[in-house]
Amino acid sequence: MNLKIYIVLFSILLLPFQKMAPQVSLQNTTCEMLVNPMGIDAAKPRFGWNIISAERNVMQTAYQVLVATTPEKLNANEGDLWDSGKINEETSIQVAYNGKELTSRLRCYWKVKVWTNDGQSEWSANNSFTMGLLFYKDWPKGWIGFDRAFPWDNMKTDSRLSARYYRKEFQSAKQVKYATASIVGLGLYELYINGKKVGNDVLTPTPTDYTKNVKYNTYDVTEYIKNGKNAIGAILGNGRFFAMRQNEKPYKIKTFGFPKMLMNINIVYTDGTTANIDTDDSWKGTADGPIRTNNEYDGEEYDATKEFTGWNNVGFDDSKWLKAEFVQEPTGVIEAQMNENIKVMNTLKPVSIKKISGGRFVLDMGQNMVGWLQIKVKGLKGKQIKLRFAESLQDNGELFTANLRNAKNTDLYTIKGIEQETWEPTFVYRGFRYVELTGYTYQPALADFTGKMIYDNIKTVGTFETSDALTNQIFKNAWWGIAGNYKGIPIDCPQRNERQPWLGDRGAVAFGESFLFDNGRFYTKWLQDIRNSQKEDGAIPDVAPAFWRYYSDNMTWPGTILLITEMVYNQTGDVNVVKDNYPAMKKWLGYMKDRYMKDYILTKDSYGDWCMPPVTIEAGRGKSADKKYPSELISTAYYYHFTQLMIQFAKVSANDSDVATFEALGQKIKDAFNQKYYNEKGYYRTNVLTDNIIPLYFKMVPEKQVDKVFKNIVYTIEVSNKGHLSNGLVGIQWLMRCLNDYGRPDLAYTVATKKTYPSWGYMIENGATTIWELWNGNTADPKMNSQNHVMMLGDLLTWYYENLAGIKAASPGFKKITMKPEMIAGLDHVNASYQSVHGIIKSSWKKSAKQFNWTITVPPNTTAVVYLPANEGDVVAEQNIKDLRLVKNENGRAVYEIGSGDYSFVVKKKTPSP
Repeated sequence: MNLKIYIVLFSILLLPFQKMAPQVSLQNTTCEMLVNPMGIDAAKPRFGWNIISAERNVMQTAYQVLVATTPEKLNANEGDLWDSGKINEETSIQVAYNGKELTSRLRCYWKVKVWTNDGQSEWSANNSFTMGLLFYKDWPKGWIGFDRAFPWDNMKTDSRLSARYYRKEFQSAKQVKYATASIVGLGLYELYINGKKVGNDVLTPTPTDYTKNVKYNTYDVTEYIKNGKNAIGAILGNGRFFAMRQNEKPYKIKTFGFPKMLMNINIVYTDGTTANIDTDDSWKGTADGPIRTNNEYDGEEYDATKEFTGWNNVGFDDSKWLKAEFVQEPTGVIEAQMNENIKVMNTLKPVSIKKISGGRFVLDMGQNMVGWLQIKVKGLKGKQIKLRFAESLQDNGELFTANLRNAKNTDLYTIKGIEQETWEPTFVYRGFRYVELTGYTYQPALADFTGKMIYDNIKTVGTFETSDALTNQIFKNAWWGIAGNYKGIPIDCPQRNERQPWLGDRGAVAFGESFLFDNGRFYTKWLQDIRNSQKEDGAIPDVAPAFWRYYSDNMTWPGTILLITEMVYNQTGDVNVVKDNYPAMKKWLGYMKDRYMKDYILTKDSYGDWCMPPVTIEAGRGKSADKKYPSELISTAYYYHFTQLMIQFAKVSANDSDVATFEALGQKIKDAFNQKYYNEKGYYRTNVLTDNIIPLYFKMVPEKQVDKVFKNIVYTIEVSNKGHLSNGLVGIQWLMRCLNDYGRPDLAYTVATKKTYPSWGYMIENGATTIWELWNGNTADPKMNSQNHVMMLGDLLTWYYENLAGIKAASPGFKKITMKPEMIAGLDHVNASYQSVHGIIKSSWKKSAKQFNWTITVPPNTTAVVYLPANEGDVVAEQNIKDLRLVKNENGRAVYEIGSGDYSFVVKKKTPSP
């Protein structure tokens, strides 16, 4: 008895001390939304952090950031660059540096702590960032390269150009404190020091319009430098700099020159002295190496008999190499690359290998993927192995290559003749599932091959699973398609002779992507590409960077600049993205208005509702989808929508004087639109689905006519289409949210789970493992028929997260969250998560006839409004339900406002009266 009393008393005495332990900690600290970035050029970099706490209702009340020049000073809590002091604010994202001027190559160390309503945190772990080369004079005096073709190259037809190899040896006689490499290698590069590859990036750097800007990368190479002699090696590939089809249509295709390089290695010794190793004409180079050609469309040819062992190590005899030459620099401004590089992000093993005629073999990777194939091979010196790639097979088992157009998609490996050789290409990629192997004199094993999947090194931040197997498979297909088409720019497809960053393909689609991938920096960079492509008169192209010169003047493709700006701002809370793009958006809208607006109707369009599905699958058999049906209705509706976005953008970017102008213009467009296109029977123009969805979702329909228009939409889908969609690229971007917002989530679900044509499920039923370009991708003319496109995803993924899972930003950056999952017959369970900039958001619900269970995670420093499906008489239970604020009961929902934390709600349905 006395022992029990002692234990209880001791526990009570410990309570105050336990409470003194930090209840909150900090994770996911970022600088410019990157982890410990190197070589940034932001004058006032922005910091962010996530608060971690097991408690509920945790809100930040203040923060303090320290930035120091050394780890030692930071550990001593001395912010000699910046000590913010205690700032009484809730802000935990996009916190701008406000200290001493940051200079080139400066190494900075930082940490943060916060105060909350539940106590203060300890200091975060130490973080770092380094400044890049901020001024033109910080760079070496010259670019090096060979501005010419060599005898074995062929520029006339297929842009065949061999890779260029460069090397230099240097002495480092002191103890190195740290060393940094800053490099611009165009089109693509790989860097080596003392035989070791620097970093694990591939296809670096990110592509741009090199006449506007070029991106450099920064690496910490301290561990690569040794005392004494050292060797640097670099290989330059063609990438987009030496364009793939530059002589095919020179009026359309932009090219930039021969590969070239600019590099500085800055070494700081422990005695305080420094040394710089720069590109100059003391380097040696050759184009007569093993990479005989590298072309993004056609593939890579590698002759292992021409390898020069040790070329990137000390002591290699380069006496037969040429002297590197100074060459003209590109006209683009040199900038730090602030988006992630491409990496090998996944590996796949083939699922089968089959022998076909002529001694050939066909590999099946089991998944339409993007990247390349690594091979292990044995053979006689000089024998060649040919690898041809395709997305699908013909009925006879041969590769189906008609949809590649003139892209060869072929790698050629010449055997060196050793016991076993392992090879993979360096500067090419393609989309493929099947590989034809030619040249094997024996039966190769599945273990001899590895598929390398590559995309930008960005995290998957969303998970999504439901009780419906088809929905889960569509989500999986979408993930593979989106990831595979991230290549520093959002390309349309990875396999044919195109692979271009078409603006129209992403529009609202990118919003859905953002729930799967941490793509804020990726799309911020693309917005810069779009701005850089804008002409002086205001025109924005359909492709950006404008590798293809398409300035067709329409609303739906160039207008993507507004939709992406909206997405990045809403999802990340980065107001700078609005400020940076506001002038370009305003200028473009003025350009289009002045040239093409007549009586407030925008008279210019190019594509209409691009790639609408043929009426039946047979009606589209063998027919090309490359047909344009311009629509003034679409262009005018989009212009109206953009005026409404500009009103929002003006308010958050200190352009308040523009608000009234856009409000007045929008109203006039709306009035003219309804006068011209609205039919009193409740539809627009000819009553096609997209023509009704767009004005309804954009809130252009007069209030008294909303029900009539929506009834026509429902009739079209349910009766005319028998539960199917009939939208092309434009209409599909708004379809699901329109049906949901006007009260028919069940109809949206019906459309989303169809397995017959046209539907996403039809693609899967016909073997798709990604998303097709066309609804009738199995019957259309193959010349425009990619089997890995994302444009037809429309707003499906956004609907999955916002309306099925119930994860939606109510304010930018998910500072406030709306959680309102739709209850749809046939869908019994959804389990989803999303890593927002404030932290992880989770929603997992399950329903039965008698009960609804919902577990929720709301991250600290945010709040959420949750909509529980509860009718009068239902019992709502939660651990601390009495402490939760019931806002209202409406439309079969009990609406609660909650703070951060983990919640487990149970709604017990009222038992029906006997």
